[in-house]
Amino acid sequence: MSDRNVAALTADSDYIGFIHHVKQSTGIDLALYKEAQMKRRLTTLRVKNGYQTFSDFFAAMMKDKELFYEFLDRMTINVSEFWRNPNRWEVLRDIILPDIQQSGRRLKLWSAACSTGEEPYTLAMILSDKNLLGQTGILATDIDDGALSKAKQGLYLERSLKDVPKDVAARYFKPDGLLFKVSDTLKKNIDFRKQNLLLDKFDEGFDLIICRNVMIYFTEEAKNKLYHKFSASLRPGGYLFVGSTEQIFTPAQYGFESTETFFYRKK
Repeated sequence: MSDRNVAALTADSDYIGFIHHVKQSTGIDLALYKEAQMKRRLTTLRVKNGYQTFSDFFAAMMKDKELFYEFLDRMTINVSEFWRNPNRWEVLRDIILPDIQQSGRRLKLWSAACSTGEEPYTLAMILSDKNLLGQTGILATDIDDGALSKAKQGLYLERSLKDVPKDVAARYFKPDGLLFKVSDTLKKNIDFRKQNLLLDKFDEGFDLIICRNVMIYFTEEAKNKLYHKFSASLRPGGYLFVGSTEQIFTPAQYGFESTETFFYRKK
């Protein structure tokens, strides 16, 4: 066997060992993420921090909380903004919400993998403008403690607000130095919690689950598992709202029917 092949096998073994140790220690199963993307992303992080092997990187990560948070941040890709793909939020406001509102009971909504909070706050703005915020429970979850901390703090750069209608931004944000602070009215109506989508049990009876721009990082096996879990968590007539690159090609196998683009209704 050539030296190059030996080096490649050693590198593969090093990364496989890293996956095993991460799962054992944290419950996070990196094997459920697309390998090429995840390995490339984490290799860049490892090299940036000066570690030659994943074994050394893992050992350092377990001792250094900041390094562990950096790993989580790189793994989960915390890139978000308010009103991302505005026309989809308009469909939610004008078509989906009136449909799930018909029952007249308190609505139960969930922003899954909410990152730094832009998505659940967008949802809260829409509900507030429709005088529904006080009649709605909003759960927002993410695996990353650092992202959740930023979400609860509610301070954002101006560029995150670029798609927010100006009149809406004026109602729900106040300048705070170089940043913009989200309204306390929105904050107090969102329950932020830590959650591992691939490992943890889900609550049930949701009228709407939003999980956008997350599935693209998962393997087909992980996606299949999640779609079944989301379906089980929705009440009949509830909706799953996914990202613009995450079309479900066979929704019926999960008990869904396609309605508006990127919205799937549980039968």
